[in-house]
This record gives sequence, structure tokens and C-alpha cells, in this order.
Amino acid sequence: MKDWDIIDNKLTKEFEFKNFTEAVRFINSIADIAEARNHNPDLYLHDNKLTITLHTHNVMAITKKDYNLANAIDNIGKQWYL
Repeated sequence: MKDWDIIDNKLTKEFEFKNFTEAVRFINSIADIAEARNHNPDLYLHDNKLTITLHTHNVMAITKKDYNLANAIDNIGKQWYL
């Protein structure tokens, strides 16, 4: 996992895109894998910047599910940053 920080007991990463539309497309690609894993991230989008935070809501902590989803998001991100 690259560039993920732990802030307030949550995995956090910021992505910056060329424009708002590209950021929304990235969110949609994240939605597919998050839904398949039944583990949804918190997403904050402002203009072309997306902040993602991950923690397991029912235990209010970072778990293996969060690290696995972070890795999957990073893999999707590679498609956007080639």
C-alpha cells in the first residue's frame, strides 16, 4: 500500500485527477469492488480531489478488510496513473 496514512484510526488517501469527471469515473470503479466485497469506503469529493477513508464501521477500527480494499483501490489507481 502506497501513500495511505492513518488519521483518526482510519486509513486515508487523497487522489487528484485532471478534472471532476475523471474523479467520478474513478469513484464508480471503486464502487464495483467495494460492493462486491460488501465493504464500503467513505468518499469525499471536492472538485478534482478525492479523499478516501477506510475503517470497519462495526468495530470502529482498521481491519484486514480495510487493508485489502486499500490494496484493491491502489490496483485500480494504477490504471489512472500510467
